[in-house]
Amino acid sequence: MLFYQTDREFRAFLASRSGQHFDQFIRIAGGMNVDIPDVRLKHDGLASPTEPGPMPVRRKNGARANRETPQLVQELRRRISEHEILPGGKLKDQELAREFGVSRTRVREALAELELRGLVERIPNKGAVARRLELPQVFEIYDVREVLEGLAVRRAVECEDPHVWQEFLDTYDEEFERKVVGGDIELYEKEFTRFRNKLIEAARNPVLASMLDSVQDQTQIIMRRVLVLPGRVERGIRDLRLVLKAMADGKAEEAEQLRRSGIRSAIEDLKRYQRFVL
Repeated sequence: MLFYQTDREFRAFLASRSGQHFDQFIRIAGGMNVDIPDVRLKHDGLASPTEPGPMPVRRKNGARANRETPQLVQELRRRISEHEILPGGKLKDQELAREFGVSRTRVREALAELELRGLVERIPNKGAVARRLELPQVFEIYDVREVLEGLAVRRAVECEDPHVWQEFLDTYDEEFERKVVGGDIELYEKEFTRFRNKLIEAARNPVLASMLDSVQDQTQIIMRRVLVLPGRVERGIRDLRLVLKAMADGKAEEAEQLRRSGIRSAIEDLKRYQRFVL
């Protein structure tokens, strides 16, 4: 299992993989919930690899707080990442407390967690709002996504039976492509989500899982918009086939580079059509 005992080791590793300073990862994938310097999950045992939970609140009524705050965080994460709460939309603690039947203290704790995840920002004289990503920030996040997903692919190949990835490869057959190109984008999204969840589970690194989830939260809507750009879904299927073939063959380094190349291709499409997407 890939696990770094010190912050220095983890900084050095990420710098070697990306050419960027570790602090940029922390700033962009802000909800990592990691103790520095020893890189341990604060919510040990409470989060799955694909659904990291917030740090438990230890109060006299700690059991209830531990139930309320994570549930509130998860629902607000969903609403913000799916743009049910639009960028710039206000998050009023009194209204949220009334809607969810919790105290304003619980709401403020949830908003603080979402701020760490990069989904919420506090604006003077306005309060907490859903964060609006500017164009340079979107490209920064995609740069980070490239490195993190490449790492996840490599670790998954090293830790999991190759037959697992052959099963996923078989899914992306000609019939699948025909349906997706014909307009069934939901099918593509469903199967990619299934692959992504297995990928993160197989990588067996909770720090990496938390960072990937933070990136996913911030870019989910943009990813969907990129997917419907001209020719993008066909290129996406082709790129995933190449990645999965390398994974099924046990070629970890090749699979990592192919995944990174695929994400760079998506970034190029995003840049080309940015005024229609953002």
